[in-house]
Amino acid sequence: MQSYVIHLIRHGAIEETLKGKYIGSSDVHLSKKGREDLVNIRETVGYPYPQKLYSSPLIRCIETCELLFPEMEINQLHSFSECNFGEWEGKGAVELSGDPRFGEWLKNSDQTPPPGGESGKDFASRICRGFERLVETMSAEKITEATVVTHGGVIMSLLSIYGIPQAPSYQWRMDNGYGFSVRVNSFLWMRDRVVEVFDTCPPAPKITEYED
Repeated sequence: MQSYVIHLIRHGAIEETLKGKYIGSSDVHLSKKGREDLVNIRETVGYPYPQKLYSSPLIRCIETCELLFPEMEINQLHSFSECNFGEWEGKGAVELSGDPRFGEWLKNSDQTPPPGGESGKDFASRICRGFERLVETMSAEKITEATVVTHGGVIMSLLSIYGIPQAPSYQWRMDNGYGFSVRVNSFLWMRDRVVEVFDTCPPAPKITEYED
């Protein structure tokens, strides 16, 4: 039975996130440190080199692709963009604390969207459609290994929905420049719509045990 490997990698760091702002659909560049950290990971640890490279269309993901896979064509997938926070883009929790709509969103973000933005339910539906189309494309084009450079929220949500072992989204948190590798087994995918999370990406270093 055919299987496919997909590496899901979070983009490099941006200044706005470090300042505690909600940055989803806003198109912001990698920070200087974010670029340096990516180059350091690439040169000291290394990334799996895929047959095909996909990316969220937002510039922080495109720049990450250019740094990590400089010779590869970047195929943009709009469905893998981060959640749209609407009017709250670029604002922080302290700034929004007096808005009653913000309180309602914190209580039930799955059903309640930010003004002009996406609810958690709509966000999940969008990225799931995109992920399932990606699997179909890989099958049709006989691509056995692909990398998707996207956003932390996208990766956490996808793995909480499809990932085995099952875990809530917060357990799939990852640092910038890191992510997870999943294996899509055709039989399990068609039957249960699940994927096996089998490693971190880049892979965790192997620990060698020495005898005294």
